[in-house]
Amino acid sequence: MIYRFEVEGFKGFSDKLVFDLTHRKNYEFNQDCILDGVVKKSLVYGKNGIGKSNLGLALFDIVAHLTEFNVNDGMYNNYINAVNNSGIARFKYDFKFGDNIVTYLYGKRSVKELVFEELFINDRLVTKFNRVLDSNAYFSLSGTETLNTALAESKISIINYIKNNAILNDGIEKDLFNQFIVFVEKMLYFRSLDSNNYLGLEMGRHLITPDIVERGNVDDFERFLNKAGVKCKLCVMKIQSNNGVVEDIGFDFGSKQIPFYGVASTGTKSLALFYYWLQRFKDEKCVSFIFVDEFDAFYHHSLSMLIVKEMKKAGAQVIITTHNTNVMTNELLRPDCYFIMDDKGITPLFEKTDKELREAHNIEKMYKAGTFND
Repeated sequence: MIYRFEVEGFKGFSDKLVFDLTHRKNYEFNQDCILDGVVKKSLVYGKNGIGKSNLGLALFDIVAHLTEFNVNDGMYNNYINAVNNSGIARFKYDFKFGDNIVTYLYGKRSVKELVFEELFINDRLVTKFNRVLDSNAYFSLSGTETLNTALAESKISIINYIKNNAILNDGIEKDLFNQFIVFVEKMLYFRSLDSNNYLGLEMGRHLITPDIVERGNVDDFERFLNKAGVKCKLCVMKIQSNNGVVEDIGFDFGSKQIPFYGVASTGTKSLALFYYWLQRFKDEKCVSFIFVDEFDAFYHHSLSMLIVKEMKKAGAQVIITTHNTNVMTNELLRPDCYFIMDDKGITPLFEKTDKELREAHNIEKMYKAGTFND
């Protein structure tokens, strides 16, 4: 899991921003939100325009050069912060796998142009390359001894270079290197209102509702919609698509069946997109890390609560952003899993007050009363 992240000089982050997911409080409730000393389920609150979406883009910048999965280049326009005189955006990730730490830091001029990289495994430098200062890369992983180090003309990440060209010798460092690679390949960012705004985990050629049919989840999707307040009966119907006749979801009105997207509201379509990903969330082998941006823009209070509860069931590490305080409750998470993002940085809720927070406290009411205003 990611337990600490730093970014500087990227988009709206002129100064260094630190997002520390280290577990530091011993609350006795909602212990499933913590794993191996790391916050596994979290919500980040902040006013519109404070940088919550950019936080997600920063966290997922790593996907652009370490995987072949989807990156929407348009989401990375204006890559370098306006007052960043170095022209380099800097990123640092600390991953925790059991009791082991993998640290990866790098700098880029654009989403596709790497300047430098360094990788540490349990504080030992195992590879580095600075394309400005050096003409040769440095490798110290067992099994990389015969690799060509003259990489000045190469644009590929040294992580991918090792992955594609070295046969690493068995051992803890090989295992952790591979865990790091697999974790990044299974990261997923999406905005719940827009099926095109996702990063990471490949969506492939699947259309949302035919995919639900293909997985045999139409009845479960119907139950999910009804639980979310969309009273309906669904059916499977054959429709003509660009790929020929496909089985798709429709609304069953008894004597008449209408294709799902023919009459579904914007909110219901958003729920379909969420359910599309939810099918994957439940499989830890499929997704390692989920960042959901603007998750509750079209959701009322009870539905927002339902969705957070569904996200808690995911095997993956989850970060959700919102400006809505309705789901700020100890019923769902705990004060070390709620974070406040403001112009000072990102701070866990419990650090914003000297008051000892307990399970019985109404933290939303306290938030609105200004208890967490430093």
